[in-house]
Amino acid sequence: MPAAATLLSPLRHAFGRLWGQEAFGDSLRILLALSGALLWSHFTARPDWLIPLFLGVIASALAETDDNWRGRLRALLVTLLCFAVASLTVEILFPWPVPFVLALSLASFVLVMLGALGGRYASIGSATLILSIYSMIGVDQRNGVTLALWQEPLRLLAGAAWYGLLSVLWQALFTQQAVQQVLSRVFIELGEYLKLKSRLFEPLTQLDVESHRLALAQQNRRVVEAMNDARDVILHRLARRRAGQRVNRYLKLYFLAQDIHERASSSHYPYHRLAEAFFHSDVMFRFQRVLRQQGSACKALGRALRQRQPFDYGAMPNPAFDDLRTSMAWLTTQSDPARRGLLRLLGALMDNLTYLEDLLTRAGRPDALVAEHDSTLLDHSPRTAREITARLRSHLTPASSVFRHAVRLALALPAGYGLMHALHAEQGYWILLTTLFVCQPSFGATRRRLGQRVTGTLLGLALGWALFDLFPSPQWQALFAVVAGVLFFATRHRRYRVATAAITLLVLFCFNQVGDGYALFWPRLMDTLLGCALAGAAVLLVLPDWQGRRLDRLQATILASHGRYLRQIMHQYDTGKRDDLNYRIARREAHNADAALAAMLANMREEPDGLRGDVESGLRFLALSHALLNYLSALGAHRDLLQAHASDALIDDAVETMADWLDAMAQALMQSQPVPAGGQRMEELAQALEAIPEELDEGHRRVQSQLALICRQVMALHDSLQPAS
Repeated sequence: MPAAATLLSPLRHAFGRLWGQEAFGDSLRILLALSGALLWSHFTARPDWLIPLFLGVIASALAETDDNWRGRLRALLVTLLCFAVASLTVEILFPWPVPFVLALSLASFVLVMLGALGGRYASIGSATLILSIYSMIGVDQRNGVTLALWQEPLRLLAGAAWYGLLSVLWQALFTQQAVQQVLSRVFIELGEYLKLKSRLFEPLTQLDVESHRLALAQQNRRVVEAMNDARDVILHRLARRRAGQRVNRYLKLYFLAQDIHERASSSHYPYHRLAEAFFHSDVMFRFQRVLRQQGSACKALGRALRQRQPFDYGAMPNPAFDDLRTSMAWLTTQSDPARRGLLRLLGALMDNLTYLEDLLTRAGRPDALVAEHDSTLLDHSPRTAREITARLRSHLTPASSVFRHAVRLALALPAGYGLMHALHAEQGYWILLTTLFVCQPSFGATRRRLGQRVTGTLLGLALGWALFDLFPSPQWQALFAVVAGVLFFATRHRRYRVATAAITLLVLFCFNQVGDGYALFWPRLMDTLLGCALAGAAVLLVLPDWQGRRLDRLQATILASHGRYLRQIMHQYDTGKRDDLNYRIARREAHNADAALAAMLANMREEPDGLRGDVESGLRFLALSHALLNYLSALGAHRDLLQAHASDALIDDAVETMADWLDAMAQALMQSQPVPAGGQRMEELAQALEAIPEELDEGHRRVQSQLALICRQVMALHDSLQPAS
């Protein structure tokens, strides 16, 4: 028995690591669905069912979104209804090209516009459009053979329903797996953010601060995206019901991650200046070491959640923190009046790291965490017909990226249909499918997808040619088709080039079961090239969504969200710390706006030189804006009830003046007007805030010092928006 346990332990550990991978569940469901379809087709001697069953499984998996099993069942029924309507419409209109093209264009627009209602509707709409093209491929493959109207749709729907039932069963059995995985990603990204931030403590005289701030802003985007995903997953588990014990446990971890994020994104002073001031001391190095250690702990917590293992940060020895306390105590004993203010800043930083240490210690016992007084999560999904109509109406404008993308595909897919008939392209419906997959809402995303699609197709064709020669047996090729389908879903989000190669192999092996797979090689390559060219032309010519045109509007959103966040923080200094819904919304909107700008600038870099906006000024604004968000986070991290003091009038005046100026700058940017002046007033406020009397209590001193930093940063943001002279 001990020997068997020793042998099984590494296997259990390896399976635990595999189970914790986000793509594992999707891959296993696809493996079961495709294998089941293959076995049914083989044992019933119906090879003509294999391709539509596989295509139905793929379409249903593409429509899948995270939810509890009840929500997934409702979504499956809606998906099957959409699939049935789409497939039957193709069957009915296929012999009449003009009505068919008009229906294709209208369906493309409507199904893409569903994405305005949220990610769940976007997935269903996109998958329905994909299945309609699969239906065209099925009709085209019949070579004029007439079947009953319902027969091909039934095959596709059978595959879709089979995968859907597996998905519902999976959600019923493993309902918390998605929560564990997405929270794991949150803590891993938080750990990376802490490690990146520790570089600002590097005791170097020539530190490239701006590049470090930009790297932090980009990593903050990944943290915010992960936290938004976690919020959505938990919302789906709540589903208007009271949280059960397990969901409540993950809800506490989510709020803990929010608290860590606020502390991690806090800045009490330009840390590179502290590194210069204490260049001959080891204290900044010790701060850096503790911060890196806390980043590693966050990552370890993420891995423990993913692998369902215990995490106990408190049991880990932490001599680095003890050494930091010793170093701080020694500096405090040195009577240097010039450093007194800087030592207070180091003390605030020490308090922040101490609080982070406490949060990580408590993270190993989430059930013992104190629940938030207000644990409400705001659900933005439309619920009623009126809300759905209002949401769709708000996006019926060229200013909406969803509307632009819908118009683009409504023109591109009919154009691909016409191109296919004009060239008499063999297997030409792959042109439409390639156009649909490659054409993305932004030029940058389309450009990246285009290159990955072409190289992935070439790789898949090369592998297919080799495997056809090495394994001519239909049984082996059917197994390879299943493996390729699993690989596609395992890699489609992170390695699209590999995913394209996998889906190419799936197509080749499937069609070789019922025909000549070699005949698909050149058509597949040419159709991919034509579809990519059409997608590129569509995103370039049809309502092009150049990111630089929206830069002013997004900068305005950032400034306004900073103003709201500042007001919410200072309100809590009057009422006492409480992470209520209004505060969390203001904090999340500020981080979301910052993350949106980071994503926009990444897309702007992919745009053509002559049409690209001013990326450099955008990057400068991003660095300054993220630094301001760091100062606001520090002010929010230490919020506590302040007793009345004579300095309160100055603090209130500074907060209202800064928030009003942020709002005024935002409004000017929205209206394409010059940002209003106010530098003299802000300079006076900054000087008044920096003139802190020695007798001031620590709470007011910290608020005043942080507001002075915020004031200076708002001035720097204003200067960055001035036109170059």
